[in-house]
Amino acid sequence: MSTFGNSSVASSSSSRSTSITPNDYSVPHAGNEGISSLNWSPTANILVSSNWDAGIRCWEVQEQGGQVQANPKAQVNHEGSSPVLDTCFSADGNTVFSCGGDKAVRMWQLGSAPPNNIPQQIGAHDAPVQGVGFLRATNIVVSGGWDRKLKFWDCRQPTPVATLDMPERVYAMDVRDNLLVVATAGRHIICYDVSGQPREYLRKESPLKYQTRCIACFPDQMGFAVGSIEGRVGIHYVQKVAGRDSFAFKCHRQDSNAYSVNCIAFQKQFGTFATVGSDGIVNFWDKDNKQRLKGFNAIQRTISCAAFNEQGNLFAYASSYDWSQGSMHLQPGNEIFIHNVAEDEIRPKGKKASYKR
Repeated sequence: MSTFGNSSVASSSSSRSTSITPNDYSVPHAGNEGISSLNWSPTANILVSSNWDAGIRCWEVQEQGGQVQANPKAQVNHEGSSPVLDTCFSADGNTVFSCGGDKAVRMWQLGSAPPNNIPQQIGAHDAPVQGVGFLRATNIVVSGGWDRKLKFWDCRQPTPVATLDMPERVYAMDVRDNLLVVATAGRHIICYDVSGQPREYLRKESPLKYQTRCIACFPDQMGFAVGSIEGRVGIHYVQKVAGRDSFAFKCHRQDSNAYSVNCIAFQKQFGTFATVGSDGIVNFWDKDNKQRLKGFNAIQRTISCAAFNEQGNLFAYASSYDWSQGSMHLQPGNEIFIHNVAEDEIRPKGKKASYKR
């Protein structure tokens, strides 16, 4: 265990592996182009990916006795070979919402085969759509685009029920119950209460000096974590918590090199989290005690995205090029791995709570 600000695991290229541990399961049929997001169903071990090849892929994951297997179930595609940039699930886990380069917000009922294998369009922006989320309290879908708009959709209506102007293009967003956080170009961060009509209650400049890459709500909705392209994470509280203050720390750095923090994924049971980066490294962190819980060896490719399942015992991550070094350094191939998380890897030190299975 090491403290915040000392996070990288050195690994020469000759010794790098294809997964963070030798026993991680390789998910079949991960797609041919970059993987932009991974999301788990809130009600079952169903994993969905979005890809730059226009595909949305779905697997049913089984775990027993430490052994993992993922069975491909279905694939649908956005129109015109447009990249899919994000997905999310409905609260009941039966519907996947997606968005991407075709400027559309789409809806796919799992188990159904949409016409031409293209999910139903429920919304549109005037530019590519970067993020999508589901608001449990109102059954509304929210989308954020490069047209500097945040739009809210009732799937039964062709027009948005609300549209909010953003200060810049939406680069990242996340929803956790009644907390919605949106990060835009220009380092703007805006927080909303979405328990009813969306209500803005915090607008601030990112605590990080460089471009925002990812943002994630705390499981308890008391704040958010934001990651940037220069290997830093900011921990910010939107509600006052006794003994807890906002702070930032360095991570995904090796010597004088800084790497993009591509995704932050919280583990619901313990409130701890993972970061993945362009250095091909996964780290598990405890924000409350400001400690790194686990650092894994670097893999051969950048890691573009990751997610814990609802129970918190499975961690999916994508070994996929993130374009952080441009086309000259294109890394071919895509893989999705599932790591069976040992409780002592993700549980805060000294805490005796156990997984809810």
